[in-house]
Parts: sequence; structure tokens; C-alpha cells
Amino acid sequence: MFIIIDIMKRKTEILPQAKRTLIQFGENIKTARLRRKLSMEQIAERAGISRATVWAVEKGSPSVAMGTYMQILFVLGLDKDFLLVAAEDELSRKLQDAELLTKRRAPKKK
Repeated sequence: MFIIIDIMKRKTEILPQAKRTLIQFGENIKTARLRRKLSMEQIAERAGISRATVWAVEKGSPSVAMGTYMQILFVLGLDKDFLLVAAEDELSRKLQDAELLTKRRAPKKK
């Protein structure tokens, strides 16, 4: 007996701004796919996922695993772009420049 979980029906709550960012990310992936003249079926086959999952990624679904987003980026030849995330972290650079001490771990509870 197999249990099939429909990823589109799972509810994953995220912050509104994060949701907007994820939607934009999905739209960017869709644009990249269309510019390469690839169908959803071709991406799904090459990434080893279903067409419905490709659709969910392009809609910015927060319930899709990060690895699935990465697999699609790889198929599109954009996997190295993922390394740009947090590469230029301005806040941490300012904190470092100000030589603010930050603890590596939270204090232990007594």
C-alpha cells in the first residue's frame, strides 16, 4: 500500500515577505526555463521530479524541499548562482567592522 501526499495541499506558513520573495524566486526560475525553451515536462524528467512539483516551484510553494529547488537550478545551469546567497552579507560585515563581540553559543541554562 502506497500513501501519496499531494504537495499542493500541505499548508506551510511563512512570513508574508518571505512568501513574496519565494514567489519572485519561482517566477525567476520559470523565466529562466522559458528563455531556454524548455517545457515543464523536460525539466521534471531531467530533475527526476514530477511536473506538478515543477509547477509548485514556479509558483513559489514553501512546501517544496530546498533540494528540489536546487535540482531545478542545476538542470537550468544556475546552480552556482545559489552560492551567491548571503555571500555579500552587509550587516555581518558592519558588525565585524565595528568589532562587536558576539557569542558563538547561547548561554547554558542553569
